[in-house]
Amino acid sequence: MDFKARMGKLGNRSRVALAVAVAVVAATAWGVPTVTGSIPASHQNAAHGQDGTADGHGGQDGSQDGSQGSSQGSSQGSSGGTQQGGIPDGIAHASEAGGNAVNITIDDGPDPVWTPKVLDVLKRYGVKATFCMIGPQAKAHPDLVKQVVAGGHRLCDHTVDHDTSMDKKPVAYQEKEILDAKKMIEEAAGGGAKVMYYRAPGGSFTPDSRRIAAANGMRPLGWNVDSKDFTRPGTAAIVDTVKKEIGNGPTILFHDGGGDRQQTVDALGQVLGWLKEQGRPTGFPVQTAP
Repeated sequence: MDFKARMGKLGNRSRVALAVAVAVVAATAWGVPTVTGSIPASHQNAAHGQDGTADGHGGQDGSQDGSQGSSQGSSQGSSGGTQQGGIPDGIAHASEAGGNAVNITIDDGPDPVWTPKVLDVLKRYGVKATFCMIGPQAKAHPDLVKQVVAGGHRLCDHTVDHDTSMDKKPVAYQEKEILDAKKMIEEAAGGGAKVMYYRAPGGSFTPDSRRIAAANGMRPLGWNVDSKDFTRPGTAAIVDTVKKEIGNGPTILFHDGGGDRQQTVDALGQVLGWLKEQGRPTGFPVQTAP
């Protein structure tokens, strides 16, 4: 009896079961991937379950820098290999200072109005921060990049165009966005200064972008606490958000670019004062494996 005839003699339920079994066997034989519920790389390491939590970049540039962090502040948010100079390609969150330390990170500059004000606040509290710079901004304001380096702060690559859909773009595009920005920032800094981290716009990390960054000496850098300063909700609201979310992990996200950052400047001072009262030191994100 041929296959069609045998199927005709089976009931509906039996035919369904047989069809499923045939499909499974075919998938196994032909190497067809089965649904595993895997999460895209850009959504693997969020403090609140996904990277796409808006940080207020819906304003000037429409970006959505989602919370990039683990609730434990893991230094290896995404598993991966180790690249040039022992730089892992896992997303970093932990602090080199360890223990109770907090990392202050500043995105989207440098800006001729707000970066100097942010630097003044950091200097007042004796805090070093990591500045995640947009390539063309750094190229346009090399004096500010040099001020950041002279202040003992670290540099981070935040791409050329702050394209939050980078995770959907070809690898060649991702590589150009990352490496062109790195070159712009380092040339602006001068003196052999190096970009030590890479932060994907909108948290749009991919395995390829992490690999490219690490292979070029930059540790992928996430965050645990989104201050929500980009939307300018008010100084008190920014401070309150940081206090509420500090339990998510040690790396805090602020901005010195993208518009009027007076609320950020004011809130940053209050947050640094509060951290000091809490006995929490500040440091830099980990770059190499612990």
